[in-house]
Amino acid sequence: MERAPLIDPFARPITYLRMSVTDRCDFRCTYCMAEHMQFLPKRDLLTLEELDRLSSVFIGLGVRKLRITGGEPLVRRDIMSFLRAASRHLGDGLDELTLTTNGSQLARFAPDLAAMGVRRINVSLDTLDAQKFAAITRWGRLEQVMQGISAAKAAGLRVKINTVALKGFNEEELFSLLDWCAAEGHDLTFIEVMPMGDMSETERLGQYWPLSDLRARLAERFNLIDLAERTGGPARYVRLAETGQKIGFITPLTHNFCESCNRVRVTCTGELYMCLGQEDRADLRAPLRASEDDTLLREAIRAAIARKPKGHDFDYSRQSVAGQVSRHMSHTGG
Repeated sequence: MERAPLIDPFARPITYLRMSVTDRCDFRCTYCMAEHMQFLPKRDLLTLEELDRLSSVFIGLGVRKLRITGGEPLVRRDIMSFLRAASRHLGDGLDELTLTTNGSQLARFAPDLAAMGVRRINVSLDTLDAQKFAAITRWGRLEQVMQGISAAKAAGLRVKINTVALKGFNEEELFSLLDWCAAEGHDLTFIEVMPMGDMSETERLGQYWPLSDLRARLAERFNLIDLAERTGGPARYVRLAETGQKIGFITPLTHNFCESCNRVRVTCTGELYMCLGQEDRADLRAPLRASEDDTLLREAIRAAIARKPKGHDFDYSRQSVAGQVSRHMSHTGG
């Protein structure tokens, strides 16, 4: 098997793959997808066997961390068979297998995830208020997610809460979210809302709460200690001196984090996006299906990585949305 690592034009090794296994979800979060989404025809999706073959090729090319995303990955039929297959690479090329989930299916799947070697997961949760949760997810129930998070914790999984910072929505919950995560032992990362999918400029600009402002509010109450820690993703971390909590900030808009980007994304249809914030992509489904041999697929991956850009163009300055991309976040993978 070819083992030469993937290196992009800016000398960044590509060691982190985020792979979407479905564009479907049991929620309809307002910043992620439309309420009445037109989902992809199932024939367009890669089969579970194709997803396994594709991820295995990436691991053979030096990917050390595999994150499974969606939509909601755990709503895909028989997804656990794919995850079990992927887990065979742990300790043999792959350092970490993990996933990002809305938590709705965790009560059912958390024990199996832990048993196959998943050690930590990210759960998207923007509010602790049941009414507001129903409003922002449109179809979600907070109680179901909380039960899922409890099941994950009971199974021994480390849970990191991902919260999208939304102006006028969860600003007043900043400290209650912190307190809840501290009590439960969960790490917490805040994310700036990104200009993706169907959106009016006034709507998305109205939602935009810069994390520089959120961080300043934290600093009024806590001593923030910057950490050098990197987990392979875009987050930058601080520790709250008073509580010991670790807080992450993903700031594509107030701080461009692209200089250390080591990751790429594959959609559930086999499109490889070298950058979340750019439209350029490479079709991996055609070479995947053209031959049972992986040579064409490896060549297509290497050619795509050679086009990886230095960074994205997301920008909300001057009260307009620049660098917007047309696809929904759920299409690319959360």
